[in-house]
Amino acid sequence: MVAKIDPRRYYRLPWTLTDNAISWLEVTTACNLDCEGCYRDTKSKDGHKTLAAIAEELEVFKRLRNADSMSLAGGDPLVHPQIVEIVKMIHEKGWKPILNTNGLALTPALLSELKKAGAYGFTIHIDTSQDRHDANGATTEEGLNALRQKFAEMLAKEGGLSCSFNQTVTTDTLDQVPAVVRWAEGLPDLVHSIVFILYREPALFDGKYEYFAGGRNVSVEEDYKKPENWRGDRTVSTPVVVAKIREADPEFEPCAYLGGTVNPESTKWMYGTRLANRERGFGYVSSQAMEIIQNVHHLWNGTWLAYSKPETLAAGRASMFSFGTFDGRMRKNAWRFLRNALRHPRELFTKVHSQTIVVIQPIDLLPDGRADMCDGCPDITVHEGKLYWSCRLEEIKNYGCFVAAHPKQCAQAPKLHKISAKPQPTQSP
Repeated sequence: MVAKIDPRRYYRLPWTLTDNAISWLEVTTACNLDCEGCYRDTKSKDGHKTLAAIAEELEVFKRLRNADSMSLAGGDPLVHPQIVEIVKMIHEKGWKPILNTNGLALTPALLSELKKAGAYGFTIHIDTSQDRHDANGATTEEGLNALRQKFAEMLAKEGGLSCSFNQTVTTDTLDQVPAVVRWAEGLPDLVHSIVFILYREPALFDGKYEYFAGGRNVSVEEDYKKPENWRGDRTVSTPVVVAKIREADPEFEPCAYLGGTVNPESTKWMYGTRLANRERGFGYVSSQAMEIIQNVHHLWNGTWLAYSKPETLAAGRASMFSFGTFDGRMRKNAWRFLRNALRHPRELFTKVHSQTIVVIQPIDLLPDGRADMCDGCPDITVHEGKLYWSCRLEEIKNYGCFVAAHPKQCAQAPKLHKISAKPQPTQSP
């Protein structure tokens, strides 16, 4: 099943290359997991960046890119021996430090240290592509929900930290999406967002394209290793995953998105924000409300909003009634809350939490070979003083440029390009 998604119905987030909600800082390539489909050289012995190198990259961000939050990534940032100092450095420079980690190295003691240093939140990546010693034998996404909850409760016990979970989705794990949605929606006070990242492998390895870097024919297997046991047989798209989310929550309705650089119909980052307590949901935030929230934050703080503290996310009741004075969907949510309070009076004063479900569809290769990237991507990183999409950094490291795809059928039919009898000028690669 495929959900009908029309980007024109939703708020197009105004994030750009130079003015964005998030930036992406890779502090190390080292990692304590070997995940299927990972495209970083995680076994490098010199993978940890020095504090001086990190400081230089932060200065590049300050000069070229306005942002609210800084995602610390890798590899896994928690294996960096100076991660506490790095978090403190980022916090002191004015960003919200968000640690993107698999959580294996996260202990209550380290968590407390990181919070004292200024950590704002955590995005913990857990899925069946990982061979985890803490999974207690779980082999499905539903089975891993117990592990996710363990981390959510750890963060809640420390208090004051944003809690998000990532997982990668292929056609092999697509049917497991509803189980994760149901689990997350039962804990809106602990799980502030759940993110489904769609895996791109089938399009890269389906044999339909040749790849070139600087005019030289290359193999993408040099940059992105093909998974051995964990993969799908076709590319998964946002509309397909939205349909799966609606199997668990038929009311799921996006409010905002980021589009593609080529395809006007693509929804690369799709956001839906639910208003709920532990017993039930009251609806989803409207596009108009999200637009107001983003623009007020930019006017007041000078940045687009990415992450919020749990206490702010617990103000869903106030947001329903304030936005409901002029916004039809938010007013509908508020009336639903009041009708529920008549049936369950003790819920009248329970907190209503904002919980976001995100679907990320990375690079798509179009039939003509063009790469449809995320327009206004939050995961832009720094390499040698320049800004690049982090998901294609291996290409820059290996070739100094992005790899271009060329459909093989075009290469097999060169006569189709000879339109004019006049001599054509030769172009260098």
